[in-house]
Amino acid sequence: MTTLDERATTWLTVCGLDDLPRERGAAALVPDEVDGAAALTQVALFRLLDDTVLAVQQHDPFSDAHVLARGIVGTRRVGEQDVPTVASPMHKQVFDLRTGVCLDLAGKQPVAGRSPDLRTWDVLVVDGQVRVAVAGGAA
Repeated sequence: MTTLDERATTWLTVCGLDDLPRERGAAALVPDEVDGAAALTQVALFRLLDDTVLAVQQHDPFSDAHVLARGIVGTRRVGEQDVPTVASPMHKQVFDLRTGVCLDLAGKQPVAGRSPDLRTWDVLVVDGQVRVAVAGGAA
């Protein structure tokens, strides 16, 4: 059932695919909602070797700094799969770029009140443009 309070997803174009170097991160600001109020949130975008683009929060929950786009991109074996990862440039925690799950705490705990895992955003690449799913507009 659709209600007037439900919000639709909007695909916001943030850059061109060619603006993102492979195996590197870049930050973008996207509209968001924090505690019911409109806000801008930093996301870290990563273009993989196969041109897949993934987005996680730019905020590192362990250092409390917005630095994850400066992290080191790699892969890690999880179960039977190699998953794309980013290691924080601050304390080297490793995160699954697909899910945001912290795979290695590196002996640290997140800042009080923070989850060790990262928020993720859906991303589409259409006609060479990178689009991030953001909440917006009435359903």
